[in-house]
Amino acid sequence: MSRWLENETKLTSAFALISAVSLILSITGVMKDVLPFDIAWAAIILCGVPILVGAFRGVVFEHDIKADVLVAMALVASVVTGEFFAAGEVALIMQIGSLLEDYTSGKARESIEKLIRLSPQKAHVIREGEECEVPVEEIRVGDMIRVLAGETIPADGTITEGETTVDQSVMTGESIPVDKGAGDTVSSGTVNRFGTFLMRADRESGDSALQRMIRLAEEAEENKAPVVTLADKWATRLVAAAFACAVATWIFTGEFMRAVTVLVVFCPCAFILATPTAILAGIGNAARYGMIIRSGDALERLSKIKRVAFDKTGTLTVGKPRVTEVVSLSGGFGKEDIHRLAASAEKLSEHPLGMAIAESWDGALPKAENFRMIAGRGISARVEGRNVLAGKADFMRAEGVELPAADDRAERCYRSGATVIWLAVDGEPAGFLALADEVRPDAASVVGRLLEENVTPMLLTGDNARAAETIAARVGITDVRSELLPEDKMEIIRQYALGAEPICMIGDGVNDAPALTAADAGIAMGGIGSDIAIESADAVLVSDDIKRVPYLLSLTKKVMQKVKTNIIASMIINITAVVLSAAGVLTPVTGALWHNFGSVFVVVNAAMLLRYRDEKE
Repeated sequence: MSRWLENETKLTSAFALISAVSLILSITGVMKDVLPFDIAWAAIILCGVPILVGAFRGVVFEHDIKADVLVAMALVASVVTGEFFAAGEVALIMQIGSLLEDYTSGKARESIEKLIRLSPQKAHVIREGEECEVPVEEIRVGDMIRVLAGETIPADGTITEGETTVDQSVMTGESIPVDKGAGDTVSSGTVNRFGTFLMRADRESGDSALQRMIRLAEEAEENKAPVVTLADKWATRLVAAAFACAVATWIFTGEFMRAVTVLVVFCPCAFILATPTAILAGIGNAARYGMIIRSGDALERLSKIKRVAFDKTGTLTVGKPRVTEVVSLSGGFGKEDIHRLAASAEKLSEHPLGMAIAESWDGALPKAENFRMIAGRGISARVEGRNVLAGKADFMRAEGVELPAADDRAERCYRSGATVIWLAVDGEPAGFLALADEVRPDAASVVGRLLEENVTPMLLTGDNARAAETIAARVGITDVRSELLPEDKMEIIRQYALGAEPICMIGDGVNDAPALTAADAGIAMGGIGSDIAIESADAVLVSDDIKRVPYLLSLTKKVMQKVKTNIIASMIINITAVVLSAAGVLTPVTGALWHNFGSVFVVVNAAMLLRYRDEKE
């Protein structure tokens, strides 16, 4: 509904409040002897004129008939016949409807702007033997770039010198950083966790992986068509029907006032309020369970979902590596010894895997001395008078430690997608610790409930195939797609979105933003999710509680059923009012009051949604 000042909700609310007071004074006649005009004119001017302007603009400039036109007809007819209260009442109801729509529309997404802010602004480029800091836009293919510890990698390229560990969660969603060395490729937007390395730029900044992801998100946002309200969809037919009924009433009865009353009661106040009131109640119910639904059209899209695509890391899993198994390879060391020595040696480590090992030990730790960290490979330290090494297999071999040629326990961990950290004491292999991202306790039950509701679950992840298959098997998902880049996820989502199977994407990371935007509806994990994923989504699980997902989909379906009930009821009330008006039973004022009955009914019926509960809780 058009208003004088767009996005000025506070001013519009003030106008509505003043209008409501003026209508009360008008119908009670308190100001009748004080003012030379009916005080209901305050409501007509503050709430009605914007409607007239919007209707005129739509018909003349946009060549489009919307619900405003029907409301404008009722306003003009009431004013011409001197029924100022009826005109003001209709205008106020419409303004309240506008405020409800504004409240449920949500704020504009900011995901694309936040993606852009992820891009580094400067890069250390070596040209003609000298290192200089240049804007990333000036990076050219073949430039040599030095990346310092903690910096965001400025371009797609290949490491030529140095070793490091790169946090690739922005692009792949993998929770465990990846060790990189000479010859390995790196992507812009990912973070260099440790050490300094030299890289060769393989692409210019404008063609980087991060910039491509930004363009994908922009394209997906542009292709998502807005939902048109039912009132506007049927506006042309409603206008024609109202005008025809009014003219027929005038012709057959010869009474112009009856025709005016028909126009007043035909005004679809309850019809327009039917959708926003139910959606507002649905959003309020969701908020009570820790779910934020961004807008009414988002709720409508969620109600149609037939397939749910889960990201793995941080969605089906907790998003942090944890020690899942400790194995001793030497009779001289038990599992507790292996765990204690590894935790002591890793206590000073800044590597996520080392930190996870240290945090997993519950108890006092002996002091580690002579700590040394080899970026991207492993650590060494002296603990309890022993030389301790901890790291991956290639690090152990490089340090002269001979690992078992074959160990079924280690192979089983590798097959499950876990990361194995070997431990050597005084140059001899002592054991290993397996680390993996744990499955959320409620993940399997969520998948089961979705299947019961005939919603198909699937897994889309940038992680490796072994890890993806292991997690999928644990939670009961059979459709698994792994090792996906953000554009791969988005393309898969788009294929379903363009088909007859509306799809919802659930994710938490920056790499999920294009897919969340491209899906018919996106749900973000609010607790651990990135700001960009949250802003890209249509709904947010505030506490990362995925067990709410089935209830969210069930609630949105319930809301849309309530909308349909409200619409049918409002149409019946309107038709009854038209018949009574044509018969002369209702006058413009009593017709307006009858009108209020319809509006009150849809509001009360919608409010019943606040009592809807999650039966599985």
